[in-house]
Amino acid sequence: MSWRRRAPWLLLALAASPGTSLAQEASALSQIWINPGFYSYHFDRDKNLEDANPGLGIEWPINAQWSFTAGAFRNSDRERSNYIGAYFMPFEWQGVKFGAALGVFDGYPNYRGGDWFPAVIPTAAIEWRHWGLNIGFIPPYKDRLHGAISFQLKARFGAPAPSADQ
Repeated sequence: MSWRRRAPWLLLALAASPGTSLAQEASALSQIWINPGFYSYHFDRDKNLEDANPGLGIEWPINAQWSFTAGAFRNSDRERSNYIGAYFMPFEWQGVKFGAALGVFDGYPNYRGGDWFPAVIPTAAIEWRHWGLNIGFIPPYKDRLHGAISFQLKARFGAPAPSADQ
């Protein structure tokens, strides 16, 4: 695995390794969302793009508005992609959070030769105790990145921490 492919995972490991007690670590780990990739409904239905984008990702909440995220998946061009970033979800209405995913992606052959690029993806999230759904709007960019609505099912195996208003 090249340094280019390892960099997001090393950054995530550094971000996730503050010195905390075992109880705090167990509590923090129970908050982590795990996802199996994405389903993308592409706007250009005639381009034979891959809608099912399997992979593995994590989302680690830091507070009510911010969470780290990282993962790998098979993208719409049928290539392997990696991502690392953060969700910033400052708004909530009727139990739905709104904000954006801010991060870097790679693996898209028609954009920067498959190298890393920054992205801001408007996102909505619905979260229950053990299940959640992130819905993102990926805007098209010329013939390099394909526009889509993405759906990312996520699960966690611990109980979420009580919020300040509970």
